[in-house]
Amino acid sequence: MTTATAKANQVRPVMEVITSERTLEGGGFPVRRPFPTAQLMQVDPFLLLDHLGPVTWGPGQGIGAPDHPHRGFETVTYLLSGEMQHKDSAGHSGSLRPGDVQWMTAGAGVVHSELPSDAFMRNGGTLHGFQVWVNLPARDKMMPPRYQDIPASRIPEATSADGKVKVRVIAGESLGRSAVIETRTPILYLHFTLVPGAEVVQPVPEDFNALAYVIRGELRAGDEDRVVREGQMVRFGGGDSARLAVDEKTTEPADLLLLAGQPLNEPVERYGPFVMNTRQEIVQAIRDYNEGRLGKIDF
Repeated sequence: MTTATAKANQVRPVMEVITSERTLEGGGFPVRRPFPTAQLMQVDPFLLLDHLGPVTWGPGQGIGAPDHPHRGFETVTYLLSGEMQHKDSAGHSGSLRPGDVQWMTAGAGVVHSELPSDAFMRNGGTLHGFQVWVNLPARDKMMPPRYQDIPASRIPEATSADGKVKVRVIAGESLGRSAVIETRTPILYLHFTLVPGAEVVQPVPEDFNALAYVIRGELRAGDEDRVVREGQMVRFGGGDSARLAVDEKTTEPADLLLLAGQPLNEPVERYGPFVMNTRQEIVQAIRDYNEGRLGKIDF
């Protein structure tokens, strides 16, 4: 057994396994979404988890998310393959390539676009990645927008002593490595790869909510060895660690995201791309957007 830092005391039980719903987002690209759905609206402080693709497009066929606003939360985009370019109404722009992370704190609000890069549109290819929405506490909802663009080369990685567990540390800590990203809300965001026969017990603060989403392969979660397959998400109960394993008899590794965060325990009012604490704040956000106070992308 591999412990991600120190020996944990209470492994979290499995509360439920949720199968993602398939839908279209942005300009019409396919996503698998375990939440928000009619079954589960959020896992405080996480508001949304979208698995983008994988989808293969020919030259000129790529689809993204044209100009759209955000206020009151953070969007975290993690690309596994393909290439995206983004711009916003504050004059910020950049590219996302495989392994890169963009952590956008929308705060008081921006208009944002996320589209396949010019090179991707010319050549086509496979787009695959994730977007997670992290809620902001009331005190930070109107903070100035900011970005943390982290290239793949700066994302800390670690391997267990037995070589069976690998992790990319996007937020938080695992296997002795700490993330370079600063978060407003305390969270873990870890990308694990486990080969057959691997097992890891990842410490998770007791006051955090925790979940794991399977990107590929088959996970055995908790001491119950609950089977969780590709496109499914497991919600963990209380404890101070999450056990993740892969049966030694399987033929392929498992890739998964482990997300955990300190719940805000605050009222949530959401309307599309706006997430605030009261209905009045949502109405104001819509008014500000319609009247141009969130700016526009003009470059």
